[in-house]
Amino acid sequence: MISINGVTISFGGHDLFDNISFLINPKDRIGLAGKNGAGKSTLLKVLAGEQKPTKGEIAIPRDCRIGYLPQDMIHQHGRTVFSETETAFQEIQTLEVRLEKINHEMETRTDYESEEYMKLIEEQTDVYTRLDMIGAGNKNEEIEKILKGLGFDRKDFDRQTAEFSGGWRMRIELAKLLLQKPDILLLDEPTNHLDIEAIMWLEEFMETFAGSVVLISHDKTFLDTVTSRTIEIVNQKIYDYKTNYSKYLVLRQERIEQQENAQKNQQKIINQTEVLIDKYRAKASKASFAQSLIKKLDRMEKVEVDDMDTASLNFRFPPPAHSGKIVLTVENAGKKYGDKQIFSNATFIITKGEKIGLVGRNGEGKSTMMKMIGKKISYDGTVQIGHSVLMGYFEQDQEEKLDPKKTVFETIDEAAVGEARRQVRALLGSFLFRGDDIEKKVQVLSGGERGRLALCKLLLEPYNLLLMDEPTNHLDIRSKDILKKALIDYEGTVVMVSHDRDFMKGICDRLFEFRDGQVKEHLCDIEEFMQLRKVERLNQLDLDKKEKKQDSVAAKQETAAKQEVIATDKNKEAEQKVLRSQLKKVEENIERLESDIKIADSKLSDSKEYEKLMADQAFFNKYNTWKRDLEREMEKWEELSGKLG
Repeated sequence: MISINGVTISFGGHDLFDNISFLINPKDRIGLAGKNGAGKSTLLKVLAGEQKPTKGEIAIPRDCRIGYLPQDMIHQHGRTVFSETETAFQEIQTLEVRLEKINHEMETRTDYESEEYMKLIEEQTDVYTRLDMIGAGNKNEEIEKILKGLGFDRKDFDRQTAEFSGGWRMRIELAKLLLQKPDILLLDEPTNHLDIEAIMWLEEFMETFAGSVVLISHDKTFLDTVTSRTIEIVNQKIYDYKTNYSKYLVLRQERIEQQENAQKNQQKIINQTEVLIDKYRAKASKASFAQSLIKKLDRMEKVEVDDMDTASLNFRFPPPAHSGKIVLTVENAGKKYGDKQIFSNATFIITKGEKIGLVGRNGEGKSTMMKMIGKKISYDGTVQIGHSVLMGYFEQDQEEKLDPKKTVFETIDEAAVGEARRQVRALLGSFLFRGDDIEKKVQVLSGGERGRLALCKLLLEPYNLLLMDEPTNHLDIRSKDILKKALIDYEGTVVMVSHDRDFMKGICDRLFEFRDGQVKEHLCDIEEFMQLRKVERLNQLDLDKKEKKQDSVAAKQETAAKQEVIATDKNKEAEQKVLRSQLKKVEENIERLESDIKIADSKLSDSKEYEKLMADQAFFNKYNTWKRDLEREMEKWEELSGKLG
């Protein structure tokens, strides 16, 4: 359990949080909510220990392990995907190095009875036990399972991490984090660089994860699936809801309505009190009563309505220009980069007004197909735009293509033509660029602001075909909902790539899946497709397990036989060490007993000593005991010598 007690965080005299407190319990699944800039990412940094609170404390148990995935991080290079992921097992690697040193030392030492040697044996046992406890024997299998779940193919394992994009390197960091099995996971936008299948796999992983989770996400479906508690950050304080994101939105609205009603009722009381004060203030007999009313008002704690961020995008796509019925024809199309065939023989037709979704894992060719349609790259086969089709293309990195030295106003004003130039300010206002915001340089805008500006440019022409490649990147949930409604109401044709399932829901009713070099049509929406892929994945897992089991029977038998021989040799060696130690001890006992008996015999052979000892019964009892012990030790010596051979 982690306790956040009276935490305040200040920046430049402004409080981001003011005296907030809450608990993170075992197995909690917490989603952080609040407008951009409310402090969600800062709170994760404080929990991760990367930032200290201005006041208050974070009480974390000493043995609690925290795993933190920030939005931006420094990636390590110089290793393969597999070896970089393997660094997650630092404890195992440290223990294996120590075990190797212990084994070498035990092989070279001969002081089997010394205290130091016994400590080595104890430490060796402890290391073996710990390695078994943390699953060292299944390390490679665990790495493979996590990497494949996050979308890597086995052939990627030996590739250098530097060969992958930032999004894929972020997956490696997430894989390392999941393999460490921390007690609490802190995740800041973990789905940003994941495709739909990887997101679904992560959701399934979270179901069996034993620790607690605190996360930030703009993926509503992911939040609803993973979280069961929502902590909202608003106006420097927090509200704690024991429910997922969608239900929290309903409860939040009820809270705001209650605050508004309470504020109205209080204002009525204040107005009535002020009327009484004005009425009695001038009368000497009622002056004290008026003063008491004034003091009552001063002491009254004002009811405040939380200042919610109600600003949101407000736009519709302009009516599209008329086009022919056939908007796009793709026939036997394919794309190859060097020797790598991305996909081939793609064939389909898109008609006027259709909303099409391209789905599949990252790297299978969705964005490549969009670039082929947009005439950005060369390709094999036919990709033909229909009659009178006017195409608008929002690329995945569209916001990065904006001129960073231009202002927000210049960006839109220079792209606008005709009547649209008169409406630039109004258009920018609908995308939340108001007042001095329009004079900001593009280079100082946040990712979300650049994304909104890039969307704004799409409204400058009456396009009848929109190509939308990940249009929701960097948009908050409310902005995504506005864009979704605009696309649903749009009368033109849409071809879209998105990994946000909630966003795609209700827009696309025909999907093209890019998988294993082929393009397959699905006459269904995203929810039905997800269920289909889930069933296929489960069936494939069962098939993989059966094949793996069949293929590995002989290998397992051979390994087991080798392990048995090794274990036998090790056991034999250990037994020999113990026997030698026992034999050495017996020999020492024999030597001591023979010495004691020899001294006693010399006393008994002396007549004067003998007469003195005749009255000492204890001496003769001890003498007889030594002889019996010597006889037993000699028998032990013979037995141990025989076993040692």
